[in-house]
Amino acid sequence: MADSPQQSTTALSGCRHVAAFFDVDNTLIPGQSIEIRFVRYLWKNGFLSRRVFIDSALYLLFNILEFSLRPLRERKIYLADKRPEGVEPLAKWFVRSEICPRLSLKGTAALAQHQQAGHHVALVSGTPEFLVRPLAHFLDVPNVLAAQLETNEDGYTGRVLPPYPYGEGKRRLLQTFAETYGVDLAQSYAYGDSPGDVQALESVGHPLVVNPIRGMARIARQHRWPVTLWA
Repeated sequence: MADSPQQSTTALSGCRHVAAFFDVDNTLIPGQSIEIRFVRYLWKNGFLSRRVFIDSALYLLFNILEFSLRPLRERKIYLADKRPEGVEPLAKWFVRSEICPRLSLKGTAALAQHQQAGHHVALVSGTPEFLVRPLAHFLDVPNVLAAQLETNEDGYTGRVLPPYPYGEGKRRLLQTFAETYGVDLAQSYAYGDSPGDVQALESVGHPLVVNPIRGMARIARQHRWPVTLWA
């Protein structure tokens, strides 16, 4: 297992054409996803009704693909018709008080090494941007590639705008980022934990699998990618 990218980032110090892309859930934040924790927080504090969970279950039942939760990832039913100005302040407080203390020390050390090396650093996540942005601010990371939510005059529609940052969507976002900032992906880094990160890891010259789940350890062996634990 690889323990740290320190030797590589030090060698590339000052290379502004290098980027480091960090998955968030179960990578920088070990364990359960930020969004699941946030939904539980909203439920416990009376911001969600039982009807939301019934509607989510029915939506998944009629849209499920190969036993995948992807339909619910791309359709945030619990946010439908809720106003951003009501949700986002709650999210900011929640992330600072409940999520930032859970950050992996090894993960933040790796992120800091890239920052010190002068690399572009980005958080890349299928979690809604309003939950990732406060974490990025806490970590002094300027770039967030997270789920963008559609809104209308009533508030959030629950729909996620493409590209959704998962699987091929992550690859597209990394490629667009590289084109925008003049980044050489062959010299860049990506960190991820699950099969949804495979395309992102394939896009860079220095992939690292962190806290592998859902068969990711086997996938890492097949690709000969290094694996580490940021518990």
